[in-house]
Parts: sequence; C-alpha cells; structure tokens
Amino acid sequence: MAASVQAAAAPSGVLGTCGLEQILEALKLLLSPGGSGSTSLQNTKHDVLLETLKSNLSALEAKFLKDAQWKKLKTLRDEIADKAEWPQSSEDITWSFTSQTLLLLLCLKEIMTRLVAEFNPGKPNPRTPEAAPALSPDTLSVSQQKTFQSVLQFVVTLGVCPYLMPGVGVPLRDRTEFGAVVQGIVRLEAAPHATRRLYICCRVLLDLAQHASLGSLIFCRHFGDIAAGLCQLGFCPTKRKPPVPVEEVLTEEERTLSRQALRDILDQVYQPLAVRELLILQGGSPQSCTDVKTKLRCPAPAWLRRLCGQLLSERLMRPNGVQAVVRGILEGAGAGAAGGSDAEATAADWKKCDLIAKILASCPQQSLSPESYYKDICPQILDLFHLQDKLTARQFQRVATTTFTTMLRERPELAPKYLLQPMLAPLHRCSTTAEIPESDMVPGTVLVTEEELSRCVEDVFKVYVVANEPLPVLLDSLLPLLGVFFSLYCFTQQSASHIRSLCQEILLWALVKLERKRAIASLRGFSGLDKAVPALHPQCQFRAATHGGIVITVKEALSDDEDEALYQKVSSEQSQMEHLGDLLLHCQPCGLAGDFFIFCLKVVDFVAATLQRACAGLAHEAESTVGSQTLSMAMGLVAAMLGGAVQLKSSDFVVLKQLLPLLEKVSNTYPDPVIQELAVDLRITISTHGAFSTEAVSTAAQSTLNKKDPEQKIKEQRQTSYDASTEGTQNRPEQEQNPLRTGQGSSEPCTATSQPPGNITTEQFREVLLSACDPQVPTRAAALRTLSRWVEQREGRALEEQKKLLQIFLENLEHEDSFVYLSAIQGVALLSDVYPEEILVDLLARYDSSKDKHTPETRMKVGEVLMRIVRALGDMVSKYREPLIHTFLRGVKDPDGAHRASSLSNLGELCQRLDFLLGPVVHEVTICLTAVAKTDTDVQVRRAAVHVVVLLLRGLSQKATEVLSDVLKDLYHLLKHVVRLEPDDVAKIQAQLALEELDEIMRNFLFPPQKLEKKIMVLP
Repeated sequence: MAASVQAAAAPSGVLGTCGLEQILEALKLLLSPGGSGSTSLQNTKHDVLLETLKSNLSALEAKFLKDAQWKKLKTLRDEIADKAEWPQSSEDITWSFTSQTLLLLLCLKEIMTRLVAEFNPGKPNPRTPEAAPALSPDTLSVSQQKTFQSVLQFVVTLGVCPYLMPGVGVPLRDRTEFGAVVQGIVRLEAAPHATRRLYICCRVLLDLAQHASLGSLIFCRHFGDIAAGLCQLGFCPTKRKPPVPVEEVLTEEERTLSRQALRDILDQVYQPLAVRELLILQGGSPQSCTDVKTKLRCPAPAWLRRLCGQLLSERLMRPNGVQAVVRGILEGAGAGAAGGSDAEATAADWKKCDLIAKILASCPQQSLSPESYYKDICPQILDLFHLQDKLTARQFQRVATTTFTTMLRERPELAPKYLLQPMLAPLHRCSTTAEIPESDMVPGTVLVTEEELSRCVEDVFKVYVVANEPLPVLLDSLLPLLGVFFSLYCFTQQSASHIRSLCQEILLWALVKLERKRAIASLRGFSGLDKAVPALHPQCQFRAATHGGIVITVKEALSDDEDEALYQKVSSEQSQMEHLGDLLLHCQPCGLAGDFFIFCLKVVDFVAATLQRACAGLAHEAESTVGSQTLSMAMGLVAAMLGGAVQLKSSDFVVLKQLLPLLEKVSNTYPDPVIQELAVDLRITISTHGAFSTEAVSTAAQSTLNKKDPEQKIKEQRQTSYDASTEGTQNRPEQEQNPLRTGQGSSEPCTATSQPPGNITTEQFREVLLSACDPQVPTRAAALRTLSRWVEQREGRALEEQKKLLQIFLENLEHEDSFVYLSAIQGVALLSDVYPEEILVDLLARYDSSKDKHTPETRMKVGEVLMRIVRALGDMVSKYREPLIHTFLRGVKDPDGAHRASSLSNLGELCQRLDFLLGPVVHEVTICLTAVAKTDTDVQVRRAAVHVVVLLLRGLSQKATEVLSDVLKDLYHLLKHVVRLEPDDVAKIQAQLALEELDEIMRNFLFPPQKLEKKIMVLP
C-alpha cells in the first residue's frame, strides 16, 4: 500500500533551506486555537470548530505567500501534492484540513529521510573517548514529538474515525467531548467518498510509519484505529448500493493492498499490543464502563468478529504466541472492574484467567488437528511457570494453572501427553518403573540436574496443590511418583532445602485427595511394607548440588564392608520411618493416620520385616542401638495387639503365627535377656490365641500404649490422682501398694507422676529410685522421666537428693538403649537448670576427660547435656562463659573426630548467645574455626566448623557488624575459601548459607529499611 504513496523526491536546493523546524512550525500553525473571533453566545461548538479549521488553513496559505522563507516549503508541498493521487480540496472543510495536514506530514518524512542520507558524521576524536556520538539529524526533540502526536490525533480524529462503520472500533462519541463534536461536523455526502477518505488516511499513515522514529510514534497510540480502518477497507463485504462514481469505489487491488498491510503491521508491532487491539475490535472496549453511551454501542459486525478471531488465532500459533495473548489480556489489568477495591481487582483477574484458559484450550479452525495444536501450544504453557519477571510471574502462573486444569478437563486424552508427561519426565526418569539405559548406569552419572528437579517440583506444586483441582487424571499421574517424592522429602530433612516444604505439601495434598484405599497403599510403600509400590530406582540416589539444590545420580559402588552396608540400610529405613511419622502427624485431621495405624496393627509385615532384620544383624554380629530400638518398638506393637488394643479374631491369629519362627530365633540368639523373655512370652500368647498371657506381655503392651498416647494417659491419671492419694496405702493390698515387687515396675513411675506437686512421699521417691536401676528398659526409662518431671516441677523431696539424682542420671548415660540415655540426658539438663554451679563443674570435667576415664560415647552424651544447658540458660550463660569456652576450645584439639565435631557444635550454640560478651575471645574463636575448616582431615569436623560460622552470624544478626567488626573480613575469606576449595558438598552448602546470612546483614547495615514514623511534639 505504501508504495503507491511515495512522494516525488524534492530538489536538493529546496531541502537545503527547508528544515524540520519550519515544517513543525507550519503544523503548529494548523493546530493553533483560533476561530471566528466572534463572542456571540449563539455560536455553537460545531461552528467554532469549523471557523477554527478555516482560519488556520487561511493563515497557513497566507504564511506561504507572504513569508519568503516559507516559499521553499510551499514548493516542496506543491511538488508532493502534484504527485499525490487523492483530491485535496472539498466542500467539507474537515477533509481539506486533513488533506493539508497529510501533505505536511509527508514533507516532514521526506526531509527527515534526506537529512539522514546526507548525514556524514566525522571520525571520533581518540583523545576524547568520553564524547557522545553525533546525534542523527532526524531526531525529534520532546516538544517536537508532542507536536507530531497532536497532529496525528487530529488526522485520526478527522480522517479515520468518522468513516468507520458502526461497531468497527471505538466510536468518537464514546471517547472525548471533542470527538463527539467532530462527529457532528463531518459531511459524509461531500466528495470524496467516505471510503476513499479512509483509504487515503490509512495509506499515508502507513507510508509515514516506514520511518522508524515516526512509526513508533504512530503505532504506540493509534495502532487500533489504523487496524480498524484496514479491516474495514480490506475485509468488509460489499453491499448493493446505488451507483456511485467510479473514482470513489475501491478497486480489488486496493482492497488486497489493505489486507496485506493489515497483516504486515500485525507482524511488525509489539504482539501483546496487537492482541489487545484485536480483542477490542472483536468485542468492545478494553475496560468495563457504566456509561450509557457505551451500553448502547453497536456490537461488532459478524464479519469483523470472525476476522479478529482468525487473526487472534494466527497470533496464538506464532512462536511465543501464548505469552503474547496472555500479556495482551493481562497487561494494564489489576485495577478491578471499576478501577477500585482490591476485591474487585482480584475478581476481575480471576475472570480474565478463566477467559484466557478457555481461549488457549479451544483448538482454532486454522489448526490441522487438536493434537497438532496441543503439540505446539503445551510447551509454551509450561514456559509460563518459569518467567523470571517477578511482577508478572504471579499472574502468569495463575493463568498457567487455570489453563492446565481446563485443558485436562476438556481434553483428557491429549493434555496428559503434552502437559503432564513433559512436566513429570525428570521424576519418571529415576522411578522403579523406568528403564535406565546401560550407557547412563556409570556410577556418578547425573540423571536429573539441579535445575530440572527444582523446576519439576515447583511446577507440580503449582499445578496440583495451588490449583487444588483433584481431577482423576491428575491423581492418576501423581500416584506412581509419590514414592519418589517421599524419598526426596526424606533427603531434604538432612539439610536446608527450599523444596522441602513443597515436597511435604505435595505429599499431604495427594494423600488427602486420594481414595482412602489408595492412600493407605501409598503409605505401605513409604514404610517398606509393599515393595510393589513404585519408588526411587534402587540404582539412583539423591545428592546435594553445588548451588544448594539436589541432583539425582547413579549410585556409587557399594562398600565391601557388609556390616557398614547393613548399618546404613537400617539407619536409612529408621529415618524414613521417623519422617513418615512426621508426615502422618499432619494427616490426623482427616483420619488417615489412624486408619494407617490400624492397618499396621492388622498386618504383621512390618513386624516380620523388623524381626528378619534383627536376625540378619545377629548373623553378622552387627547389633546396633538403632536396631535394638526398632525391635523393641515392633515387639511392643505385637504386645499391644495381644493386650487388647485391637479386637483380634481367629483369622488374625492365623496371620500372627507366621511370626512364631522369627520370635523363636530371637529368643534363642538375641543377647538382651529382656527381649529374649518377651519373645518367648509372645510365642506362648500367639500359640494359645491369647488364652494365656504373661505379665511381661501386659507390661510391654502398657508401656507401648503409654508412649503412643501420653497426653490421654496423664489426663486420665490426673482425674483420679487426688482420690487415689487420699485413700491411704493401708486400704490396699501389699502387692498393689508396691507393684515393683510383683514384676509390674513400669506402672509405678507413671502413677507417681500423677501426684500433685508437693505430695510425693518418701516411699514413692525410693520406689522410683529403685526403678531407675531396674534391668527392664521400659521401667528404667519411665522412672528416669518421672524423676526429671519432679525436678522440673521443683519437688522438694527430689531437690533434697540432688546429688543422688545426679549420680543416677550420670550412671544411666552409660546405658546403650537410646530411650534410657536420652531420658538421663533430659534429667541432667533439668537438674543443671536448678543447680548450675554445682553440676556444670562435674559435667565439664567429664567432657574434658580423656578416653581412659570415659568412653567416647559417654563424652558425646555429656556434650548433648551441655548443649541443652546452654540453650536453657539463655542470657544467663554469660556467667559461665570462661569455663565453657575453654572446655570447648580444648575439645576442638581432641584426637577423636566425633568429639571435635561435638565441641564445635557446642561452641556455636554458646557463641550465638553471648552477643557482645563474645568480644574478648572473638579472635581465638575465629583462628580456631579457620584452622579447623582448612586443615582438619575429618569431613564431619570441617562441616561443624562452617556450621559454627552459620550459627554465629544467625545468632548475632544485625549485631554482627559490631561484635565481629575485627574478624568479619577473616570470616568472609574463610567462607569463600570453603566454597571454592572444599571437596565436601555439605560443607559448601553450609558455607553458602553463611554467605547469604552475611550478605543480608551487610545489606541491612548499608541500606537500613526506611521507617515511617510520626513524631508528636508538645510545645510548652
């Protein structure tokens, strides 16, 4: 189209004296306010506008005739007018004014083009490299751009909008008051024809837009009007009308040029702008308006709606077309339906998200098939989740999730293939159902990168949890991967990870939304009871990545040490059980945890697996604390079932009988006599179908039930404690008064704890002391916890015997059962809170002793006690700063690596609570940490040293710049050294976390947050 409007090249002499300023001055003259000069009240707005246009045209012609400097411009204008192919004069003053304006605009473009062609900037001076490059001579200043925009507004208002058909574009009367006035003065019956006028204006504007700087100014504000005009010129169906002159009818070639021009500018402009303007043309105004005129506005004609739909589909099918459509609809939104409250804005956004989802889910007619459309569009929809711009990412993610669920609902046969499978591909790659190629089975090969795994987990969280649409296709796609998610969740518990909470939320969402039978089946897979449930591939493992994330790699070769391999397997299974228990705690409101527990009680797979592991460990002579504790728990569950926790039927005893050979093997080979006796009694009870039950079974059942529901047990005991204490011991049989003598020692400590504070008798205190030395693990642990509770409640009788209690607690620290020594640790910590001066000295001496006096395990347990004491003392720990710091610093030099790591851990807990009191020893601590982190051969010790820095920065927070002012630079260099040179990934992650803490501290120090404060001063 633009080719037919090229103006004739003006002579160089004309352009030599005719500059940009002169043409822009002429344009200003056309736009200058004026009129007839009459002050009559009867002059209407229409008359004033007509008189102004006539006056400005006359003034321009007079300027051309009188001013000699303007003759060159007049010559240029006349030459371009002679080459023009449109009538420039008319009885309609609005068209005469528009025609003269278009001629001047063409003059402006011609001069700008010639100036650029003749521009020859000199070579830059190398001595002044800071000098800016020469400015192009066709550059318009800000004021000149404003003048050009004003001229364009007049051209579009007078030459385009009045000639649009009803329903095409936004009518003038709905825009401004001036537009309504213009609509009333245009004479459509005057020559040239309205369609010819529209064609001429659009043609000239497109010719001007070929100049880069002018094109951006034209399309940024008037693209919609030009596109509306081209749609009408190229695609409006011809109607039968009375004959009109041939020169006023568009030829088929001109209509073809208009159609091609429309497609060219649609490809040329910013695509979201094109989408937004097409939507306006197709349906109406971009914003909802309550104006009466808008409500009465004519709808878009059918041919225009079909055309805009086709053009929008073409925009959508282009590369990055989905983003263009989404931006076109959402950009400029957020003001709400009425531009008001946040609630309306949110509702409007949700409506637009639903609209976009329906648009994207519908296959356009131009597509070959729905499958080809989904194949092209779905990757772009997945990309909407990964936008880096935080300002738009939230809305785009909302659109993506809504579109995701809409496609799955409308096309369940296509959407999973092109949406779910690509999104879940990284996890399917490492599942037990996947076939890993032999080429990838090299140990250490990365199967899923850090970025892939993080992106996959985040996308699943957005699609499943945030969208919260439990569609069957979504649940079916996630079910085979729950085992992988659970393994990933367990791995994230080992260190800080940003996807830990995401994995937990995904697992909880799936377990709640699944059918109860399928959810319990998944939990069976998590617990290892059902090996058929898909899980992480046995040859795959999770590893910490270099940037703080997680990667999935092929496992390294297993260790030749069978004992070590067995220990790692048992420890891994034990930690998984703990994490499964944590997960089930969040499922209590829906009842899933209770159903799963009942399921575990009804089946004995878990118990059988535990007994088999215990027997295998004994065969390899690899007894461990973890295995002993797990075995005690499993046998306690069987005792609880046999003790009445579950109503057993004859069929249940048939299932339980599969445990008999395993129990017999445990009773003959296990070294602990308590477990041997319990195994024998359980065999007898199962064989007799519960007809005969020993006291050991009842005691184990009661102990298990007490641990399962301690709060309920204490509540029931407190309800009857007062009555039981006032009845007196003389009214009860001797065996009931002293149950320790009848073999039911585990029940007395629990009964003693139900006594109100201050009511503990000497007899009861002695009985609990005796129970603390009982060979049965449950009895001893319960007694220790009873003593700890009395100390915590400040019972006078217990505090009087604090030396005896300390001795009992310290002796039980040597016990191998974790239930016992953890209870002892708790007791020593609580006793130290009451008598810190007397007890800290003894504990520090034990902790600082050599291996000959105390075993390494005992020293580690004392270290745990010291850590709890430091935490309990809080700010009061400053009183004991010197002995604690000296002991911990000496412990860092201990030959035992575990003791060095324990000392560093305690040092970190202490330092983060000393605040400004750390100043006198901050150099010693820093030198110690630097030496250990750089030179220690034990990786656990190096990790602990870096962890101390993390605790130190996290505890001091904003005080770090004052307390650590002398050593902050040294700590920074240490952390950078660890990040660059440390081979251990975990230590690197901890160093990176410390650097992030330090970065946050320094940012807040250099750029403190602004506080909005209002000060009120009372004047005297």
